[in-house]
Amino acid sequence: MRYGVGFQMSDRRIYLETMGCQMNVLDSELVRGQLRALGFVSVDDASDADLVVLNTCSVRQHAEDKVYSRLGEIGRLKQQRPGMVVGVIGCMAERDHEGLSGRSMPVDFLCGPGNLHEIPTLIEQVYASRGSNVPNASSRPTALSQDRSRSVPAAQRSLEEDGIESLDLSRSATGGNVLQAYVRVQRGCDKFCTFCVVPWTRGPERSRPPAHILKEVHRLADAGTREITLLGQTVNSYTYDEAGRLVTFAELLARVHEVPGIERIRFVTSYPGDFTDDIFEAMRDLPKVCEYLHLPAQSGSDAVLQRMRRQYTVSQYFDLLDRARAIVPGIALAGDVIVGFSGETEAEHEATLQLIERAAYKNLYIFKYSPRPGTAADRRLPDDVPDEVKRRRHAEVTHLQERISFKHHQQWLGRETEVLVEGPSKAAAKARRTEGSPDPALAWRPRDQLTGRTRTDESVVFRGPDTLIGQLARVKVTASSALTLQGELIEANGPRT
Repeated sequence: MRYGVGFQMSDRRIYLETMGCQMNVLDSELVRGQLRALGFVSVDDASDADLVVLNTCSVRQHAEDKVYSRLGEIGRLKQQRPGMVVGVIGCMAERDHEGLSGRSMPVDFLCGPGNLHEIPTLIEQVYASRGSNVPNASSRPTALSQDRSRSVPAAQRSLEEDGIESLDLSRSATGGNVLQAYVRVQRGCDKFCTFCVVPWTRGPERSRPPAHILKEVHRLADAGTREITLLGQTVNSYTYDEAGRLVTFAELLARVHEVPGIERIRFVTSYPGDFTDDIFEAMRDLPKVCEYLHLPAQSGSDAVLQRMRRQYTVSQYFDLLDRARAIVPGIALAGDVIVGFSGETEAEHEATLQLIERAAYKNLYIFKYSPRPGTAADRRLPDDVPDEVKRRRHAEVTHLQERISFKHHQQWLGRETEVLVEGPSKAAAKARRTEGSPDPALAWRPRDQLTGRTRTDESVVFRGPDTLIGQLARVKVTASSALTLQGELIEANGPRT
C-alpha cells in the first residue's frame, strides 16, 4: 500500500515507547493501532525500527529530562541509520515543541495529545520535505482561550465525534493487552492547580458521549477484554448533556456495568473536591465496580493546598475518606502527595505525614515538586525548598508509606480472595526466557508462577497453569510484603454470571 509521496507503509517497523500516565498508555495503544492498520509492524528495540515514536509526559521535570536523554540515544542510532524517522508525541510535544525541534534534536515530527489522528499525515510530510522543517500538530491553548473555556459549563463542552474521538472509536483490542483495557471518558482539566501543566497540554475538560464510550466498551468486550478502567484527568466530574438531561459519572458506571463480558470496572483519577456520594453508592451496589479508589490529596496542610489552588481542605478530604469507608465496605484507597512545594515548612511537611498516617493508604505515589514552565506556580511562586530537603522529605514519606503498606498487606494473611489472572509473574517470565541457561542463580525461578490482581488492586503471585490466564480464580493469601501478596490457588471461578 502506498501512502503519500514515495512512502511505502507496509512492512515498515515501528518502535513506540511510552512515558507517563495511563492517558499516555492509552494514547500509545491508539497510535499503534492506527499505524498497524496502515501496514506498520511493531518491534521491541529502537535499533530495529524504521519509525521511532516517544510518547512523552510533562508533569515532572524528571520526566522531561528522561525524554531528552532518550533522544540523545536515539540520535546516535539515527546517525547509523539516516533513513530512520523519529517522532515525539504527547504532552511534552505540546508544551516544548520549540526545544524539541531544535537543530541538535533528531526529531522529524511533533504531535500533541489532541492531534494524534494527524500522525499519518505528519509522517507523509516528513517524507515529502525531508530535512527542511519539523512538522508539528499541536493545539496549545492560549491563556485567553482557557479563560473563555472555563466560563462555559463542562457539560456544554462535551466531545462530539471529531478526529481524535474517531481514533478512540476505531480502536481494537487485538495486538495489545486483550484482558484489560483503558477507555477514555473525558479529556482535559478545568482545575488549574498552580503546579500542574495538564490544562495547558490537554486543554479544558470535555466529556465523551456515553454512546461512544459504550460502543468502545462493547467492542473491547467482544474481543475478550474482562476488565475496563475508565480514564479522565478528574474522572468523577464527568457530565454529558444528553438531549437536555445530564448523565453523571455514577450513571455512566451503571451503563458500563450492563455490558456483557466485562467482569471488572475501575476508574482513575478522581478529584476530591468533586466527589459525590452517588459514586460511592454505585461502587457499593454494582458488583462489577471494584472497591478501589485513587484520590490524590497532594498535601496535608491547608496553607499548601491553598497555594496549590486545590479546591478542598484537609478536613473535607478526611470527611470524604470517612464517607468512602462507611458506604463502600472493604474499599482500598490510594493517594498522591507532592513534597517540597513552594514555601513548604517543616510543620506543613509534618502535617502531610499525619495525613498519610490517618489515611492509611494501600499505596501512595510520591513526587518531589519541580516547577513546570507556564504554570501559575512557576510564574508566581518561588521554588524555595532546597533539593536536599525535598529528597529528605521524599524519603520520610516513602518510609512511612512502606510501613503502612506492609501493615495493610499483613491483614490479608489467611484470607481467601478473588483474583483476575493476568499472566506469568516477573520471575516466571524471566525463567521462561532463560530456560536452559547454565547460570545456577536462575534455576530456582518457578516457571509456573502466575500473577493476578484482587478487586482492591492488590498484586498476588501464586503457582498455577497458564490455562488460568484471563480467568477469575480464588487464592488463599499465605505471605506478604509491602508490595505484593503470595498465595495458593484454591479454584478457578470462570466468568461471572
